[in-house]
Amino acid sequence: MSVQGIRDADEQAMTTERARLFALLGRLLVAAPDALLIDALAGLQGGRTALGEAYGGLAAAATVADSVSTEREFHNLFIGLGGGELLPYASYYLTGFLHERPLAELRGELARLGLERAAGTSDPEDHIASVCEVYAGLLAGSFAGGAPAAEGFFDKHIRPWAGRFFTDLEKAEVARFYRAVGRLGRTAIEIEQAAIELPA
Repeated sequence: MSVQGIRDADEQAMTTERARLFALLGRLLVAAPDALLIDALAGLQGGRTALGEAYGGLAAAATVADSVSTEREFHNLFIGLGGGELLPYASYYLTGFLHERPLAELRGELARLGLERAAGTSDPEDHIASVCEVYAGLLAGSFAGGAPAAEGFFDKHIRPWAGRFFTDLEKAEVARFYRAVGRLGRTAIEIEQAAIELPA
Protein backbone atom coordinates (compact mmCIF):
# COMPACT_ATOMS: atom_id res chain seq x y z
CA MET A 1 0.00 0.00 0.00
CA SER A 2 1.28 3.48 -0.85
CA VAL A 3 1.92 6.16 1.74
CA GLN A 4 -1.16 8.00 0.47
CA GLY A 5 -3.17 4.79 0.72
CA ILE A 6 -2.09 4.36 4.35
CA ARG A 7 -3.04 7.95 5.10
CA ASP A 8 -6.44 7.47 3.46
CA ALA A 9 -7.02 4.26 5.45
CA ASP A 10 -6.03 5.99 8.69
CA GLU A 11 -8.34 8.90 7.93
CA GLN A 12 -11.22 6.54 7.17
CA ALA A 13 -10.62 4.65 10.43
CA MET A 14 -10.66 7.91 12.37
CA THR A 15 -13.88 9.01 10.67
CA THR A 16 -15.47 5.65 11.54
CA GLU A 17 -14.49 6.08 15.20
CA ARG A 18 -15.91 9.60 15.23
CA ALA A 19 -19.16 8.27 13.80
CA ARG A 20 -19.31 5.59 16.50
CA LEU A 21 -18.67 8.15 19.22
CA PHE A 22 -21.48 10.45 18.10
CA ALA A 23 -23.80 7.48 17.57
CA LEU A 24 -23.10 6.45 21.17
CA LEU A 25 -23.80 9.96 22.43
CA GLY A 26 -27.05 10.01 20.46
CA ARG A 27 -28.09 6.67 21.93
CA LEU A 28 -27.35 7.74 25.51
CA LEU A 29 -29.24 11.00 25.07
CA VAL A 30 -32.37 9.63 23.43
CA ALA A 31 -33.10 7.25 26.33
CA ALA A 32 -31.44 5.83 29.42
CA PRO A 33 -29.16 2.84 28.74
CA ASP A 34 -30.48 -0.64 29.42
CA ALA A 35 -28.55 -3.27 31.37
CA LEU A 36 -26.84 -4.66 28.26
CA LEU A 37 -25.54 -1.26 27.21
CA ILE A 38 -24.41 -0.44 30.75
CA ASP A 39 -22.44 -3.70 30.82
CA ALA A 40 -20.86 -2.88 27.47
CA LEU A 41 -19.93 0.62 28.62
CA ALA A 42 -18.30 -0.79 31.74
CA GLY A 43 -15.91 -2.65 29.45
CA LEU A 44 -14.67 0.46 27.61
CA GLN A 45 -10.92 1.00 27.75
CA GLY A 46 -9.60 4.37 28.84
CA GLY A 47 -6.36 6.03 27.80
CA ARG A 48 -4.05 8.95 28.44
CA THR A 49 -5.59 11.33 25.91
CA ALA A 50 -8.50 13.59 26.81
CA LEU A 51 -10.83 11.30 24.88
CA GLY A 52 -9.33 8.19 26.46
CA GLU A 53 -9.83 9.67 29.91
CA ALA A 54 -13.44 10.52 29.06
CA TYR A 55 -14.06 6.95 27.90
CA GLY A 56 -12.44 5.70 31.09
CA GLY A 57 -14.69 7.95 33.13
CA LEU A 58 -17.77 6.61 31.35
CA ALA A 59 -16.63 3.04 31.99
CA ALA A 60 -16.12 3.81 35.68
CA ALA A 61 -19.58 5.42 35.90
CA ALA A 62 -21.13 2.38 34.21
CA THR A 63 -19.57 -0.04 36.73
CA VAL A 64 -21.58 1.56 39.56
CA ALA A 65 -24.76 2.20 37.54
CA ASP A 66 -27.80 0.07 36.84
CA SER A 67 -30.77 0.45 34.51
CA VAL A 68 -33.11 1.58 37.30
CA SER A 69 -30.86 4.37 38.54
CA THR A 70 -29.99 5.60 35.04
CA GLU A 71 -33.68 5.62 34.04
CA ARG A 72 -34.51 7.74 37.09
CA GLU A 73 -31.56 10.02 36.42
CA PHE A 74 -32.52 10.42 32.75
CA HIS A 75 -36.07 11.31 33.75
CA ASN A 76 -34.92 13.90 36.29
CA LEU A 77 -32.44 15.43 33.86
CA PHE A 78 -34.53 15.66 30.73
CA ILE A 79 -38.21 15.02 31.48
CA GLY A 80 -39.26 15.71 35.08
CA LEU A 81 -42.77 16.48 36.25
CA GLY A 82 -42.74 20.01 34.88
CA GLY A 83 -39.56 19.67 32.83
CA GLY A 84 -36.15 18.26 33.60
CA GLU A 85 -33.10 20.06 34.88
CA LEU A 86 -31.83 20.56 31.31
CA LEU A 87 -33.55 21.40 28.03
CA PRO A 88 -31.44 19.63 25.39
CA TYR A 89 -32.55 21.64 22.36
CA ALA A 90 -30.61 23.92 20.04
CA SER A 91 -33.41 26.50 19.97
CA TYR A 92 -33.35 26.83 23.74
CA TYR A 93 -29.58 27.16 23.95
CA LEU A 94 -29.36 29.65 21.11
CA THR A 95 -32.48 31.77 21.70
CA GLY A 96 -33.78 30.93 25.17
CA PHE A 97 -37.01 29.56 23.70
CA LEU A 98 -38.18 26.30 22.14
CA HIS A 99 -39.28 25.85 18.49
CA GLU A 100 -37.37 28.89 17.25
CA ARG A 101 -35.30 29.67 14.14
CA PRO A 102 -32.52 27.10 14.85
CA LEU A 103 -35.16 24.35 14.64
CA ALA A 104 -36.55 25.73 11.37
CA GLU A 105 -33.05 25.94 9.88
CA LEU A 106 -32.27 22.39 10.98
CA ARG A 107 -35.52 21.10 9.49
CA GLY A 108 -34.57 22.71 6.20
CA GLU A 109 -31.15 21.05 6.32
CA LEU A 110 -32.66 17.66 7.14
CA ALA A 111 -35.08 18.01 4.23
CA ARG A 112 -32.15 18.71 1.89
CA LEU A 113 -30.48 15.55 3.23
CA GLY A 114 -33.68 13.56 2.60
CA LEU A 115 -34.23 12.89 6.31
CA GLU A 116 -37.57 12.93 8.13
CA ARG A 117 -38.48 12.69 11.80
CA ALA A 118 -39.27 9.12 12.80
CA ALA A 119 -42.95 8.34 13.30
CA GLY A 120 -44.01 8.50 16.93
CA THR A 121 -41.17 10.83 17.93
CA SER A 122 -42.42 13.72 20.03
CA ASP A 123 -39.16 15.65 20.50
CA PRO A 124 -38.36 18.33 17.94
CA GLU A 125 -35.46 17.60 15.62
CA ASP A 126 -33.06 19.99 17.38
CA HIS A 127 -32.80 17.65 20.37
CA ILE A 128 -29.14 16.90 21.13
CA ALA A 129 -29.68 13.17 20.54
CA SER A 130 -31.05 13.81 17.06
CA VAL A 131 -28.26 16.10 15.93
CA CYS A 132 -25.64 13.65 17.25
CA GLU A 133 -27.33 10.81 15.36
CA VAL A 134 -27.48 12.79 12.12
CA TYR A 135 -23.84 13.82 12.46
CA ALA A 136 -22.87 10.19 13.09
CA GLY A 137 -24.81 9.14 10.01
CA LEU A 138 -23.11 11.76 7.86
CA LEU A 139 -19.66 10.72 9.08
CA ALA A 140 -20.50 7.07 8.40
CA GLY A 141 -21.78 7.87 4.91
CA SER A 142 -25.26 6.58 5.76
CA PHE A 143 -27.06 9.74 4.61
CA ALA A 144 -27.10 11.72 1.38
CA GLY A 145 -24.15 14.07 1.31
CA GLY A 146 -22.15 11.73 3.53
CA ALA A 147 -18.89 12.71 5.15
CA PRO A 148 -18.34 15.74 2.87
CA ALA A 149 -21.51 17.31 4.32
CA ALA A 150 -20.58 16.48 7.91
CA GLU A 151 -18.30 19.45 8.56
CA GLY A 152 -20.90 21.97 7.43
CA PHE A 153 -23.58 20.25 9.51
CA PHE A 154 -21.35 20.29 12.60
CA ASP A 155 -20.38 23.91 12.10
CA LYS A 156 -23.97 25.12 11.72
CA HIS A 157 -26.07 22.82 13.91
CA ILE A 158 -23.76 21.45 16.63
CA ARG A 159 -20.82 23.75 17.21
CA PRO A 160 -22.78 26.86 18.29
CA TRP A 161 -24.42 25.19 21.29
CA ALA A 162 -23.62 21.53 21.97
CA GLY A 163 -20.44 22.25 23.92
CA ARG A 164 -22.43 24.37 26.36
CA PHE A 165 -25.06 21.68 26.69
CA PHE A 166 -22.49 18.98 27.48
CA THR A 167 -20.77 21.27 29.98
CA ASP A 168 -24.12 21.84 31.69
CA LEU A 169 -24.76 18.08 31.70
CA GLU A 170 -21.35 17.46 33.24
CA LYS A 171 -22.24 19.87 36.06
CA ALA A 172 -25.95 19.03 36.45
CA GLU A 173 -27.07 18.69 40.05
CA VAL A 174 -28.88 15.37 39.58
CA ALA A 175 -26.30 13.85 37.23
CA ARG A 176 -24.29 10.84 38.35
CA PHE A 177 -23.84 8.46 35.41
CA TYR A 178 -24.71 11.29 33.00
CA ARG A 179 -21.92 13.46 34.36
CA ALA A 180 -19.53 11.10 32.55
CA VAL A 181 -21.69 11.33 29.41
CA GLY A 182 -21.39 15.10 29.63
CA ARG A 183 -17.62 14.87 29.87
CA LEU A 184 -17.44 12.54 26.88
CA GLY A 185 -19.67 14.81 24.83
CA ARG A 186 -17.79 17.97 25.77
CA THR A 187 -14.50 16.32 24.87
CA ALA A 188 -15.88 15.10 21.53
CA ILE A 189 -17.08 18.60 20.64
CA GLU A 190 -13.73 20.14 21.59
CA ILE A 191 -11.88 17.62 19.40
CA GLU A 192 -14.19 18.25 16.44
CA GLN A 193 -13.80 22.01 16.81
CA ALA A 194 -10.02 21.74 16.97
CA ALA A 195 -9.96 19.52 13.86
CA ILE A 196 -12.09 21.97 11.88
CA GLU A 197 -9.81 24.84 12.85
CA LEU A 198 -6.69 23.06 11.56
CA PRO A 199 -5.33 24.59 8.32
CA ALA A 200 -6.26 22.57 5.24
